[in-house]
Amino acid sequence: MATLNRKKSTLPEQASREKGTKAPRPRDASTLIIYRLKGQQVEVLMGQRHRSHKFLPQRYVFPGGRVDPTDSRVRAGTPIADDVAELLMRTATPARARALMAAAIRETFEEAGLTIGVPDPEPEKPVAVNWKPFFDKGLAPSFEHINYVARAVTPHWRTIRFNARFFMIDHRHVLGDLAGSGELLDLTYVPLSDTADLELTLVTLRVLELVEGLARNPPAPGEKRQVINFHHNGVSHDMLAE
Repeated sequence: MATLNRKKSTLPEQASREKGTKAPRPRDASTLIIYRLKGQQVEVLMGQRHRSHKFLPQRYVFPGGRVDPTDSRVRAGTPIADDVAELLMRTATPARARALMAAAIRETFEEAGLTIGVPDPEPEKPVAVNWKPFFDKGLAPSFEHINYVARAVTPHWRTIRFNARFFMIDHRHVLGDLAGSGELLDLTYVPLSDTADLELTLVTLRVLELVEGLARNPPAPGEKRQVINFHHNGVSHDMLAE
């Protein structure tokens, strides 16, 4: 297990676009929160982005990244749960919803060495190059145990923007040993009571509150739910229901 870098330091500034320039279009991205219950504590997998990163330098985040074109076409071993698919498709097409969840699985594998998958139902068929290391494990991505938590769009004044979806999954549905690729430093499970010591964005703090509630009190099958869309108003985040 990694040792967390808890030293508070001067954070690198995030770039803001110049006045009069056009705001970049947000790109679809996904992040996956792997959680576990340890005694009375909820723990989540987090890592620190390098100081040289242009987006969220030195902040602690969950594994994740942008959606690739191949993510909407990758074959899956299990489908998205019906209630989660309904939540996603309030703001995304079926193909986009599938791509968002697949990207969360792929990025978690690339950044943390962990797989969310089941035996590949069609191992004789080819896969995209960026998915080959995952399928080389003999697995296809499994969507059925992943829940959808929240959405957040990077504010318009930033030079890099994402339309990010936050997913979560119980660690019991995750395979493999934690093995960071170097993309995230200090990759480890963090008790939620300790996250106040870390460099986190406000959105991350708010998402963690939602994750704790869902981890301690999972929704009943078929229960009507809403997803929170965090919208930055220039001072803080408005929480809009979707």
